[in-house]
Amino acid sequence: SAEPAAQSPMKLIALQLLLWHSALWTVQDASPLGPASNLPQSFLLKCLEQVRKIQADDVMLQERLCATHKLCHPEELVLLGHSLGITQAPLSSCSSQALQLAGCLRQLHDGLSLYQGLLQALAGISPDLASTLDMLQLDITDLATNIWQQMEDLGTAPARQATQGTMPIFTSAFQRRAGGVLVASNLQSFLELAYRVLRYLAEP
Repeated sequence: SAEPAAQSPMKLIALQLLLWHSALWTVQDASPLGPASNLPQSFLLKCLEQVRKIQADDVMLQERLCATHKLCHPEELVLLGHSLGITQAPLSSCSSQALQLAGCLRQLHDGLSLYQGLLQALAGISPDLASTLDMLQLDITDLATNIWQQMEDLGTAPARQATQGTMPIFTSAFQRRAGGVLVASNLQSFLELAYRVLRYLAEP
C-alpha cells in the first residue's frame, strides 16, 4: 500500500535528526549539571512522557501529509518556509556545555508557545488532519503548562508569558500544507533535543 512506503522518508528524517542531536550532545555527557537537583524527578518523568506523546502526534501528522498530499521532504520546502516566515525555536540554553537551567526551561516553554501558534495558523489545512492537529495542540499546551508551573515553583517564571509573535499567513492550500510539513519537521527537531535534555536531567 502507499502508506507504508510513505513512512520510510519520515523514518530517515527522524534518524538524521537523532544522529545530529547525538553529535551535539557528545561533549555534554561528560559535564556535571549541579542545578539539575532543583528539578523534581516526578516533573522530569512527566515531561518525558508528555514529549513522547507529542512526538507520536507529530509523526502521525507528517505521515498523513506525506501519504495524502505527497509532501514527504521538508528539506525541499525550506526556501518557501523562509518566505512564509516559519521560524525554528532556539534551545541554545539547553544544548550548550554550560547548560542554564532557568534559561533552558524558559526556552522550552517559549518554543512550545511558538509551535502552538504555528499549529493554530494551520487551521483548515485539511479535514482529515483536523483531529490530529487538535490533539497535537492540546498535548503541547499540557506540556507548556507543566513547565510553566515548575518555573513558578522555582521562582524563575517571568512576569509575563512570551507572546507568539507574527504568525505566517497562507494564501493557498498548497502553502498551508507545505507549511504543515515544515512546522511538523521543525517541531520534531525541537522535541528530539528537548527529550535528550530532559532525559539527561532525569539521570541520577
